[in-house]
Amino acid sequence: MSISDLHQLFLESAGISTDTRKIRSNSIFFALRGPNFDANKFAADALEAGAAYVVIDNPKYVIDHRTILVDNCLIALQQLAHYHRNFLGIPIIALTGSNGKTTTKELIHVVLQEKFNTKATVGNLNNHIGVPLTLLSFDRETEIGIVEMGANHQKEIEQLCRIAEPDFGYITNFGKAHLEGFGGIEGVIKGKTELYKHLAARQKVAFINADDSTQVQKSNSIKTVSFGISNAKADIQFQNLTNEAEVGVMLRDQKIVSKLVGKYNIPNICAAVAIGTYFEIPIENIKSAIAQYTPTNNRSQNIKIGKIEIISDAYNANPSSMEAALKNLSLSKAARKLAILGDMFELGDESPKEHTLLIKLANDLKLPTIFIGPSFSAVKDRFEHQGFYTSFDDFELNFKQDLTDTLILVKGSRAMALERVIPLLEKIQQKVN
Repeated sequence: MSISDLHQLFLESAGISTDTRKIRSNSIFFALRGPNFDANKFAADALEAGAAYVVIDNPKYVIDHRTILVDNCLIALQQLAHYHRNFLGIPIIALTGSNGKTTTKELIHVVLQEKFNTKATVGNLNNHIGVPLTLLSFDRETEIGIVEMGANHQKEIEQLCRIAEPDFGYITNFGKAHLEGFGGIEGVIKGKTELYKHLAARQKVAFINADDSTQVQKSNSIKTVSFGISNAKADIQFQNLTNEAEVGVMLRDQKIVSKLVGKYNIPNICAAVAIGTYFEIPIENIKSAIAQYTPTNNRSQNIKIGKIEIISDAYNANPSSMEAALKNLSLSKAARKLAILGDMFELGDESPKEHTLLIKLANDLKLPTIFIGPSFSAVKDRFEHQGFYTSFDDFELNFKQDLTDTLILVKGSRAMALERVIPLLEKIQQKVN
């Protein structure tokens, strides 16, 4: 079956399913394979659950005319997504970077929604499977699509760009994320700027933060729309707010303030405002969209438990985002502060060094800090510090401190699931009070 024929079936269906536990009636099930699973085995289950067709790549599981046999299910899914992207012909904004991708994506989304029917990546479906699924979620009513692109090695952004063919792109920053896969910070820069190369080849537009010298340097061969606070050459010039307690910016005489926590979110806000301005969203609408956006999913979330205030940023972490979060906490005027940090992953040989540097930073900032995880514990002997726990279970068993009237930062890599700290703190405070 050709991709155009498959696409026609897709248009007549209820969408794509990849999990037999979540089959939608009249959907097309793609039997994807992984290192530890082969969904071809569940083709019959998908049809029984209500799928209209199943796409498989193992002839052993052919059932009847509802079975579509392809050479490779993943490649077929990617080809279908690419075909659908060109079928719709809508503007696509691609977004990548080491930190702040999802928050920035959501800010851009709410801003553009003020004028356009906009759809964006749901959650973090930002890899070689998630990007195709995102593109296939766009329909004839969609006017602008926003596609988040994640990567942990080089050539990955290049591949995702071939699938999505973005018309616009933005790289949030270049930080110490996925160092093991990228091969160091220079590898991160090379990998992320594959987006710039794709835009340049297609004569498309990059939005750049003019305060980031790497973005300026790496985008010098592309058509750009720049924004910034400290760079007077930026196309869109922002100013800092006079009230240090607020997170936001000034654009000319307009004050734009958000519910986000942390000054490290200011570039994310600026990017959303700049992109909204480019697409001619009225400034009053932009202000309202930014002001009303409430972060979720443990991304710069502000949570109150009695007399405890928690900055929950536990969705993910790397050395760059950890440093920014700690420095932001140190600037708070709260009388009592505490950082609860979990291990950082995918750092390879740099792990001991980066965990050591983070402990040193917390000490230099004079921030009371608790470190959870084997990577932090492996380097604890270099410091006179009592707040080390080898695992969350160790922390849960032994931590009993009264944290009344304390501002607490909770942050760690996704695999640490450090959001578990929050209900634990609530239990501790209930006992104390």
